Amino acid sequence: MNILCNKVELLEAVSNVQRAVSTKASLPALEGILLRAQGSTLYLAGFDMELGITTTIPAQVKEPGEIVLSARMFGDIVRKMPSESLSIYSDGKYNTIIRGDVTEFSIMGMSAADYPDIPSIEDGASVTLSQPVIKSMVRQTIFAVAAPNDPRPIYTGTRFELSNNHLRLVSMDGYRLAIRNEEVAMEEEMSFVVPGKTLQEILKLLKDEEKPCSLIVGRRHIIFEIDGYAVISRLLDGEFIAYEKIISAETDSTITVNTRTFIDAVDRVSLVVNDRLKSPLVCAFRNDTISVSCTTPLGSANDSISAVLEGDQVDMGFNSRFLLDALKNSETDEVKIELNGPAKPMKVLPKEGDAFLFLVLPVRLK
Repeated sequence: MNILCNKVELLEAVSNVQRAVSTKASLPALEGILLRAQGSTLYLAGFDMELGITTTIPAQVKEPGEIVLSARMFGDIVRKMPSESLSIYSDGKYNTIIRGDVTEFSIMGMSAADYPDIPSIEDGASVTLSQPVIKSMVRQTIFAVAAPNDPRPIYTGTRFELSNNHLRLVSMDGYRLAIRNEEVAMEEEMSFVVPGKTLQEILKLLKDEEKPCSLIVGRRHIIFEIDGYAVISRLLDGEFIAYEKIISAETDSTITVNTRTFIDAVDRVSLVVNDRLKSPLVCAFRNDTISVSCTTPLGSANDSISAVLEGDQVDMGFNSRFLLDALKNSETDEVKIELNGPAKPMKVLPKEGDAFLFLVLPVRLK
C-alpha cells in the first residue's frame, strides 16, 4: 500500500473510528485500525465485535492495499505530525512508513486478513431523520439507561419503537423512565433496543445542522449513517417491560414551574449531599411555591421557588441526581409536573404537548 492524504482529514477519521477499537482484545488485530486503499479513497475501520465505526476519506492511491495498524500508536503519530499531508507506505512484511515533510515513523503493522468481518445488513428496513431530531431524542432519553454492569442487559440500551409514522425512544433503569416521541415518515412497524454505548458514540457524530441521519435495521444489527460515517452495532436481546403499565393515568396534583429555577434550587440544596452521605431531597409542593430541603451529617439546606399548583399539596422525597437528570433533560423553559400522592412516581412533562415524559421514583420519607 502506498498513499498520500490530507493530515486534517486523516486525523478526524482516525479519531472517530478509534472510539470503536478494543483496548484489551484476545485478537491483536482488534486493537488496531483497518486501512484499505483503493481507487481514490482510504477506508478506515474500528471494531470491537459489538460496535464498529467506518468511514472513507479522499486519498492519492499510488499502490492499493490494506493493513492493520495499532490504533493508539497510529493515532498519536498522525496527531503530532507537523505537515499538512502524509504519505503511508507498507511493504509485504507489514513494515509501515508514515512520512510528513522531514518527520518519519516506521512501525510494524498486521495482516488485514486477521481482521474480522464487520457485519453488514441486507434487505433491512430504513428510516431517515434529521440529525438535530435524532440527537435531541437520544440525548433526552440516554440518561435513564441502566449501567453497563446491570444484571438485566436489555435495560443497558434504549428501545426504539416505530409505528404509524411515529418514533418513540424509551429508556429505563428501575429508578426512572424516559420517553421521547417524534413524528417520522415511515409506516412500517418495528421495535429494537440499541446499546447505550452505541448511542453515546452516535451523539459525538451527530451535528445540530439540518443534515440527514439514516438508520438501517436488520434482525441482529443496526447501522447509523452520519456524514460519511457508518456506525454498526449489535442489537440487544431480551424482553422489555410493559412500561405503559407503570405510567399512571390518574393525577392528584399538577405543578407548573420554571425549569431553570427548579434546577438551580435542587443544585444548591444538593451541596450537602455526597456519594457517601445519601439523604433524600424533600420537595414540599404548595399552592404557590416548591420548598426544597435536605439534611445530612454534612449540614442542612433549604430553598424555595415560585410555582403554580392545581390539586392536592404533597411532600415527596427524591434522589437529587435522578431529579436533576429529569429536569436538565427536559430542554424546555417550563415543565409540568404531575403527582399522584407521595408514594407514586413523579411525571415530568412539557407544559404543552407530549414530546417527552420522564418518570422519577420517589424516596420514602421517614
